[in-house]
Amino acid sequence: MFTGLIEQVGTVVSPAPRLRVACRFDDVKEGDSISVSGCCLTALAVTAEGFSADLAPETVKRTKLGDLTAGALVNLERCLRASDRLGGHIVQGHVDGTGAIAAFDELGGGNWWLKIQLPAGLERYVVEKGSIAIDGISLTVAAISGSVVEITIIPHTITHTALRGAKPGDRVNIEVDVLAKYVEKLTHGYSR
Repeated sequence: MFTGLIEQVGTVVSPAPRLRVACRFDDVKEGDSISVSGCCLTALAVTAEGFSADLAPETVKRTKLGDLTAGALVNLERCLRASDRLGGHIVQGHVDGTGAIAAFDELGGGNWWLKIQLPAGLERYVVEKGSIAIDGISLTVAAISGSVVEITIIPHTITHTALRGAKPGDRVNIEVDVLAKYVEKLTHGYSR
């Protein structure tokens, strides 16, 4: 489990099917779970310069990780310890689908307005002022109109995540709030 608070931005050294990421974590060991742009992966071949992770066919199919090329930036977060603060929201690292950046407009003062086109069926799990994970980043929904979710991005998030290089048309990994899916199942039956 993760919080959606990105610890560092890594760089893809080699892409799928065995993804290699350059980063600096001093306490990661083989077998640890690491969120890579929102996908929970198992760290392999850990060195001081980074780690590798095998991408299963389902991961390549359901996420944007199969599209990554050498030099791409990825958001990284180590798994949550039981004693840690939950500063973002509960993020499983289980991507529900990919969306596309519809607009990414500067608001001034280092703030940005992000609009993302959600894949069909996910909008029912998104509510205004609720949580959503975009490429593993815990974000607060400012507005939702149909299947377009709108989010304000603060300066810290721009400078400390891979969003700093994002542009309209880019695919993003989306994980909706798991609590919304459980509520739906308990009240209406899970329909995905």
